[in-house]
Formats: sequence, C-alpha cells, structure tokens
Amino acid sequence: MTTQADILVVAIGRPGFIGRDYIKAGATVIDVGMNKISEENVARELFGDEAERRLESIKKRGYTLVGDVHPAEADEIAGRRTPVPGGVGLLTVAMLMRNTVKAARLRRG
Repeated sequence: MTTQADILVVAIGRPGFIGRDYIKAGATVIDVGMNKISEENVARELFGDEAERRLESIKKRGYTLVGDVHPAEADEIAGRRTPVPGGVGLLTVAMLMRNTVKAARLRRG
C-alpha cells in the first residue's frame, strides 16, 4: 500500500495520477514519469495557481511535460517531491557520467 511508504517512487505512465490519497504524510515522492500534455484545462487542474508557466509552454511548443504525480495535491501532503521536468533526469545524467568515468578508470587498470 503506497500510503505506508516513506519513499514513494512513481513510474506508471499516467499524468498526475498519484494524488494525496496515495501518499503518506511527510513522505518523499520521486516522480519518474514523463508525460506530454497539450490540454490547457489539464495543466490548470494539475498546477492550480502555478499553471501559467505550463500554459505558456503549451502555447509555444504545443505541450508541457508533467509527471505521474499530481503536483498540487502531492505538495499538500508530501514532505518532498521531485519536479518534472528537472528532477530525476538530472540525477540520471550525473550517475551515467560518474559510471562512465569509473568504467574508463577501471579499463585503464
């Protein structure tokens, strides 16, 4: 049950699906999802008062990127939440670079 997790990692492929009902109070929520939405009403529902930047992205590119976690609801209950975009993607790149350097050093002997 997700409401018992201190750390919740979400990767289900459904924009904004995980809301307050799935999150334990104070939990750390790691949103791995990456979804494109193009509907302005969906952006408003997910981001509330913070939707303006997302609406500009939709007008400019035709879409905005969102995660699988409902940001407005999660922020009400979670202790921490990774943003989408700008969250685990940066960590993934950093770890790939670290492992590449490590592999090169090991190969040199």
